[in-house]
Amino acid sequence: MNLPNDELPPNEKRLRLVSFAAHAARGLVRDQSARRKAMFAIVVVACVMLFCGSTFLAPLLAPHQRPVWFIFYWAACAWLTATAVLLALFDLLLVRTQGRAARRALAERLKKAEAPNDD
Repeated sequence: MNLPNDELPPNEKRLRLVSFAAHAARGLVRDQSARRKAMFAIVVVACVMLFCGSTFLAPLLAPHQRPVWFIFYWAACAWLTATAVLLALFDLLLVRTQGRAARRALAERLKKAEAPNDD
């Protein structure tokens, strides 16, 4: 049963998952606070996965008995770790770029302040 509110207007596009993911990633990358919170959360999840996979999930992830689960679990853990490292490198590059721009702006202000006034 279709309700009248369930129908989309003919000129309105449906929100696609890929489009949403791209916009969310763009927002995450641009906002320093959100990026750092995401890095923290990803590192915590990766550490919890590492601990769980090494302790009480070890029998379920035995590589000779369940190779698919073993590969999937540790690939997910590695993917999270690589994501955190790449976000951290990106953050490092942005901080260095912002620092360089701030140094240049300060040098320009100092040059203007030290220049003799021709009054």
